[in-house]
Amino acid sequence: MTVLLAFGMGYSATETARRLSRQGWRIFGTGRSQLSLAEIAEHGFTAIPFGGAGVVSFELTDAILSATHLLTSVPPDEQGDPVLRVCAPLIAQSPTLQWVGYLSTIGVYGDHGGAWIDEETPVNPMSARSKARVAAEREWAELGARKGASVDIFRLAGIYGPGRSPFERLRMGESHRVFKPGQVFNRIHVDDIATTVIAGIERPCQPGETRIFNVTDDEPAPPQDVTAFAATLIGREPPPLLAFEQAQLSDMARSFYNENKRVKNERIKTGLGVTLRHPTYRDGLRAIADGLREPSGA
Repeated sequence: MTVLLAFGMGYSATETARRLSRQGWRIFGTGRSQLSLAEIAEHGFTAIPFGGAGVVSFELTDAILSATHLLTSVPPDEQGDPVLRVCAPLIAQSPTLQWVGYLSTIGVYGDHGGAWIDEETPVNPMSARSKARVAAEREWAELGARKGASVDIFRLAGIYGPGRSPFERLRMGESHRVFKPGQVFNRIHVDDIATTVIAGIERPCQPGETRIFNVTDDEPAPPQDVTAFAATLIGREPPPLLAFEQAQLSDMARSFYNENKRVKNERIKTGLGVTLRHPTYRDGLRAIADGLREPSGA
């Protein structure tokens, strides 16, 4: 039996696991809170507590030692990658593990002044969290090499999808359109993340090797254009433009505007055979809006 252990059963991992479950996979997923564990169980998966500290439970030990595939989206903390810190020895001992997927971020590339980049572009992380991501990528690759497992590192753009899109903020009156000249961002719909991860599983690299994939859409775009398009789809007036210098942004949100790049995604297409269902933000937002108009999504 093929068994997926998802460390951090969040938005992207849940969609991936749902698809694999329909194919007959057994799914284990970890969560930190009682709410997250309950949500994992509601999907029919085996929910396992994991907070990144302490002794590995018997339940988690059993999942690690029986998993054929491991997907982790747990971000690093001040001490590094929590999964590796606590579970690396057990993962290295697993008799069944074939493949590891690590959900990282295009933030590892840093700022490129709006220029196009690809997977061959050297990483140049600017923030502490992006530097920690680079270290975690390297450590997962090293563990895969020692273990003889195939490793795929997926560098994700800004994630969106049903329940996690501009529509929610627009309807709550919390949306804004921050304008910074020349600023663009790539995005990626959760459907296309799941498609790409499963393509990596179905077309693994050689045991002990590591591949890197940029998981982004085809069209990096100014954020104010995305919000305006979403507003028109639900019959709302777009929020007024607000200069970046005047915007009341959190430190994390402001840090995203310090990086400007256009990220190519050809490798997921040529290397994994992926065809994006939502190649631009317009495709993705239209699909979400269509779902909102259906009776079940009203």
